[in-house]
Amino acid sequence: MTRSLATRIGRTALKNPLIAGSAEHLIDADGVRAALKAGAGAVVVKSTNEVQAAKDQLQRAEYMVLDEHWRPVPWGPEAPRGATIACRSGLHPLNFEPWLEQTAMLDREARALDSYAVPSLILGDLDHALAMARQVEQAGLRLLEFNIGTPYASQAAKGAVSTELLPERISHLVQAMREAISLPLWIKVTGQSERVPELARAAFEAGADSLVMAGRLLGFLPDVETMEPFLGTSLGIGGFWNLPLTCHWLATSRLALGPERPLIGINGAQSGLDIARMMLAGASAVGIASPVMLRGFELLGRSLAEFQDYLDAKGIDAADLVGVAVSHRKTFADMPLRQDNWRNYVPQARTIAGE
Repeated sequence: MTRSLATRIGRTALKNPLIAGSAEHLIDADGVRAALKAGAGAVVVKSTNEVQAAKDQLQRAEYMVLDEHWRPVPWGPEAPRGATIACRSGLHPLNFEPWLEQTAMLDREARALDSYAVPSLILGDLDHALAMARQVEQAGLRLLEFNIGTPYASQAAKGAVSTELLPERISHLVQAMREAISLPLWIKVTGQSERVPELARAAFEAGADSLVMAGRLLGFLPDVETMEPFLGTSLGIGGFWNLPLTCHWLATSRLALGPERPLIGINGAQSGLDIARMMLAGASAVGIASPVMLRGFELLGRSLAEFQDYLDAKGIDAADLVGVAVSHRKTFADMPLRQDNWRNYVPQARTIAGE
């Protein structure tokens, strides 16, 4: 029996939980169309704001992929699954008006496919963000992602983007956005904090419909050959290794906030089974972004097929996965005693000859 892929994020029903997350491959209209054709339940178009320096950064952007030895390897689908993606990125190159026109057109096309093209605004100046959000709603778009958790704020031009770390600040921003528009509102927060559940609580209490957690991390990696930083600076980084971190924040937030607060997981998923893992940890939907940029739009279709096979094999619908693993999570103190079990995992010490 074919099980249902349908899920719900607050007021919004999705045909499946796979969201094509915002990145450079979703700048051009044909890229968004390719993601829609591949079957994504929603596609978040490349973000914009009013700051010219943020758009200019796209023309300074660089990208690389590193293997498990931190060696650069060729960009493309043959990169190892365990690769780390590192980059300096920027915002959508179009000015707001043509960006909005293109996004509204794409959402009309998405509607015909029972999907969504989701506009994404990154915070620069709040008043500008609110004005843009009102225009988004007036243009007939059906959702809005408000990204206040980019990894680059400390490295970008002042005021270009925002990495919000204080619950009080998030409460102020989300309340202002909630008062400005009635659209379903997805708030994207940073993972560069030990307070992610608190950030999520603040956003929900101020009127968010869902939390997208969490934005990529900021890293710095020297090249041992040149003795200089890769790509010359700090980098947004991601990879398969981020999956447990995202699942931790999903599970911790679900426990703190309750199952009625819908979460969207992003960062670390690159397959259908990874979608299942994030949903078991509490996500109602899962974004995949950089892996598609690296490996091609076909990854979306393969991930959906693998996820469908998983559901069919388990005899469970997608919506029934959400948070199952969280209900079984225990604290360290709850675990049974395993006397001296640690000794099975340490190397045997030997006396060095001659000593």
